[in-house]
Amino acid sequence: MKLLEDKILKEGKVLEGDILKVDGFLNHRLDVALIADLGADIAREFAESGANLILTVEASGISLAFAAGEKMSLPVLVAKKHRSLNISEGVYAAPVFSFTHKTENTVVVSKEYLSAADKVLIVDDFLASGNAAMGLLSLVEQAGAKAVGFVAAIEKMHQGGRALIEAKGVKVYSLACIKEMHPGDIKFN
Repeated sequence: MKLLEDKILKEGKVLEGDILKVDGFLNHRLDVALIADLGADIAREFAESGANLILTVEASGISLAFAAGEKMSLPVLVAKKHRSLNISEGVYAAPVFSFTHKTENTVVVSKEYLSAADKVLIVDDFLASGNAAMGLLSLVEQAGAKAVGFVAAIEKMHQGGRALIEAKGVKVYSLACIKEMHPGDIKFN
């Protein structure tokens, strides 16, 4: 999506360790008009998918998932990184390693909100090595539900996550696909 690519080129920064800093508009301070446009694009792409639920992981994927959910009139289920007292005993759980934070969390969703009847569209801010995607796909599989797609605002293609998702037969849709990046230089596919 040209709009997002232009925003990345204008405001994004490549940091050491293969990190793309886009927190000024995507996942810390939010450009709500941009995110609404991204949500509309996702809704167009998956209008015929049969999705009845959007799944994301806290916290960076929430705004994009919300925008897509609003445009598609679908509820958004947020996989929690920490189990709190208000989540029922029955949960699906999966380990997820965070590339950015270099930590592993066990993400959980209540069995009350994810079932075998669901057709799930997974939405996240980044697709890199595929760790978060595989964790979210595991939650869907544990429930016996069907993943109808995986959406990333930004895909770092050189880290190989797409292949893991596609190997499970799930469609991948990225709004901006980065082929390579170095400080001061970002190339899109």
